[in-house]
Amino acid sequence: MSTLSPYTDDSLAADGLERSRLPRHIAVIMDGNGRWAQQRGLPRVEGHRRGVKTVRWIVEECARLGLEQLTLYCFSHENWKRPQRELDYLMSLLEQFLVEERAEIMRQDIVFSMIGRRQGLSDGVLREVDKSTSCSAANSGMRLCLAVNYGGRQELVDACREIARLAVRGQIDPAQIDETTVADQLYTAGMPDPDLLIRTAGEMRISNYLLWQISYSELWVTSTCWPEFRKPDLLAALRDFASRDRRFGGLKG
Repeated sequence: MSTLSPYTDDSLAADGLERSRLPRHIAVIMDGNGRWAQQRGLPRVEGHRRGVKTVRWIVEECARLGLEQLTLYCFSHENWKRPQRELDYLMSLLEQFLVEERAEIMRQDIVFSMIGRRQGLSDGVLREVDKSTSCSAANSGMRLCLAVNYGGRQELVDACREIARLAVRGQIDPAQIDETTVADQLYTAGMPDPDLLIRTAGEMRISNYLLWQISYSELWVTSTCWPEFRKPDLLAALRDFASRDRRFGGLKG
């Protein structure tokens, strides 16, 4: 990442955007790294390496846009089914990213966080996650949230377990459990729900991602694989989002 100037209202207008019509929070399913590599006769790990370059770019762009949060689906609970060699490379790549980008995260005033289960992640990854979380906690810019060893169903199970523990201790009356109670026990407690969910590589599914949080998110899917996702794709998603009438189950006034 490099340090570039924030978008002005004029520069947004030049790209066909209005600040008031931008999403607060974008969540991304970064799909197609392996497919992109295989289509080019390259090893799958090369797709993951190229995908990191796209991560660096989109973090910078979203920070320049002044978004409140960007959440990236880096590694799912189901990804543990992949070959061990690929898993080892992904963990190494994540650890390397955290180390190399920490200075830029601080320079751009980004708040870093991770959601997902810590169990199973390497000591190196956990160490660097904790360092980035701690050193950026006082920043006031965009929140960059990485979903690592994450699954939406697993998140709901963990939330239910914690609510049950609180109920057994008498700290929660089961009759008073509501949506706020559940939301407060999710990994994303305190974060805004995504306004826009982007998925690359053309798959028409949400793959166990933020199941509770995307109840009213706008969905945008592109056939472009993640290593090739660039500004025209992001602008297309933002323009499409701005054109939608978000009623959240109600009627237009």
